[in-house]
Amino acid sequence: MKIGKSVIKHRKAILIISVLLLIPSIFGFIGTRVNFDVLTYLPDSIETVKGQDIMLDEFGKGGYGLIAVEGMSHKDVAALKEKMEKVDNVESVLWYDTVLDVSVPMDILPDDIVDAFNSKDATMMAVFFNKGTSADESLDALSNLRQICGKQCYISSMTAFVEDLKELTNKEMPIYVILAVILSSIILGIFLDSWILPFIFIGGIGMEIMFNMGSNIFKGEISYITMAVAAVLQLGVTMDYSIFLWHSFKEHKTLGQSSKEAMAKAIDKTLTSIAGSSITTIAGFLALCLMSFTLGLDLGIVMAKGVLLGIIGSVTILPSLILVFEKYIAKFSHKSIIPDFSRISRFLVKHSKKAIVLFIVLLIPSVYGYINTDQYYKLDESVPQTLPFAQANEKVKEEMGIATSYMILADANTGASDIKKMTDDIKKVDGISECLGLKRFTGVVPNDMIPDEVRDLVQDENWQVLMVTSEYEVASDEVNKQIEQVNKVIDKYDKKAMVIGEAPCTKDLIDITNHDFKVVDFISILAILLIILVVLKSFSLPVLLVAVIELAIFINLGIPCFTGTKLAFIAGIIISTVQLGSTVDYAILMTTRYKSERLSGLDAKSAVEKAHSVSMPSIMISALAFAAATMGVGIYSDIDIIGQLCALMARGAIISMIIVMVFLPSALLLFDKLIVKTTLDMRKGISKVKPELPEGGTHNE
Repeated sequence: MKIGKSVIKHRKAILIISVLLLIPSIFGFIGTRVNFDVLTYLPDSIETVKGQDIMLDEFGKGGYGLIAVEGMSHKDVAALKEKMEKVDNVESVLWYDTVLDVSVPMDILPDDIVDAFNSKDATMMAVFFNKGTSADESLDALSNLRQICGKQCYISSMTAFVEDLKELTNKEMPIYVILAVILSSIILGIFLDSWILPFIFIGGIGMEIMFNMGSNIFKGEISYITMAVAAVLQLGVTMDYSIFLWHSFKEHKTLGQSSKEAMAKAIDKTLTSIAGSSITTIAGFLALCLMSFTLGLDLGIVMAKGVLLGIIGSVTILPSLILVFEKYIAKFSHKSIIPDFSRISRFLVKHSKKAIVLFIVLLIPSVYGYINTDQYYKLDESVPQTLPFAQANEKVKEEMGIATSYMILADANTGASDIKKMTDDIKKVDGISECLGLKRFTGVVPNDMIPDEVRDLVQDENWQVLMVTSEYEVASDEVNKQIEQVNKVIDKYDKKAMVIGEAPCTKDLIDITNHDFKVVDFISILAILLIILVVLKSFSLPVLLVAVIELAIFINLGIPCFTGTKLAFIAGIIISTVQLGSTVDYAILMTTRYKSERLSGLDAKSAVEKAHSVSMPSIMISALAFAAATMGVGIYSDIDIIGQLCALMARGAIISMIIVMVFLPSALLLFDKLIVKTTLDMRKGISKVKPELPEGGTHNE
């Protein structure tokens, strides 16, 4: 009672301090940069990332892109190129006149080189920024280039994708919060017993969300995915704690206790009760931190921190708010419409064996769907194809036959003859349009005609740069195979050479995340099994509870296989860990009550029945509130990664609720003898498991 009494005593100070803490939180939120390029979360140790660092450090080239220019004379293109080169943070713009003056006829160059820059009435340039692909300076430069280029130019660039994604996310993000608040308020207003109570809950959780988002400033930046889903996810996940506190407060009030005394006891009971369930949720998020693809670390830290703040807020800020606004809560009270689950509970217990059979029947197609659901890794598939970058990509592909481009960093000491042989071999690889470098021009353009500043653009004392253009899309099986073949070719001529760019990075992303997901999935399951083992003091219950929730996860992530939906590559692992960590609480709540009833002397059937009927109202409200907080975003968002994550979370909460409601009672009843033997306090507290009774029978107590 010490913590509860202390909170009640200092409730006004708690609210004042909380409001004051919102000020630095707002500044921290504003000061936290948002990173819109998920490829920057690849580990620094891989070759593609090292190569990009070399490009930036030694050549001053970070982000880059291709520009298709339509319907302009060579003279006008040269003038446009000159304007582009003057834009801040544009390192260089490469075109035909970079090597030769436009007055020199193109006829002196081989046809394949001419074709690499020209097609019908279109010509192509390459632009390089002096900062990274998603750096603020590169994004500003991209915006300025678009203004200069006008409608005759199409800039195909990862930087262009990031800029369009940033604008779309910034436009949508306020709507996410509004939808989450409105929909969760409706659900809570209906199923709780006061119309004003949802706003009290959301007011308290809103403060915790601001503290969480503001404290992210210590990280410097967070990903746009984390920024977009963190608030709604924290709202959904931590709403449980608020609901539990309120129910506990009401329970103590009905015993005739004063509001302050009832709240003090509710605080202490809430802290004790949510300890185990909150640890499983935090463990689920922390498991993401083990990914070598550090987007998992980004989301994991922010969400684990959010859950911890949610726990603290639910026993400090929320109780203070409830006591301050208690009069208004009572004034707007109404009868809750939570259904009575007793008949459902009796029905499920009666048909427990059939439920187990249904469990097995559902498991087979669910696992099949889970294993065979397709994923996509092409980042620009996650946004509308009407955005400027997508139109530019299509134009470059249509006019120049180029779906993507990447670069080769070769040793500067590799001779011109070897470079020529290497580029000739690379051009023989399926899908390669062209491979160009400075030494490719040797023998075509005299050395004294190539200015020193041009050499410096693509060669220094350590490295030389070659550009490769491909007919294949980023993240496709074809381009990944192509990159493997190109790597084999360059290895024959130059052991130091490396392939870098969006397509090679995406190939690494596929390889790394496939490994990451298996490891994280295993660790999250193991961690939660161990936590439940400690919390419930049982060897059998952790397996049963996790098995029940894993079926819900298999169903949730297996559905896309049968609907023909491709999931964003990151969706599967995030949903697996989040759904397991957050909704296993439903199973823990029912199981804890089952244990309590068995220890009080009830037989297995009666204990399961009572645990089910008493627990399901809280589980239902929690699941519906979680679904409401995320469902609106899932429906509304035009950013597929964010929309998918939220839709899957909403659906996962509902599926977990149904699976726990239908199958957990059967599992507890079927394995009751095993549970008693393998659960420490039950083995000591129940000296003998009572035999199951025929229907309608009674025990002589």
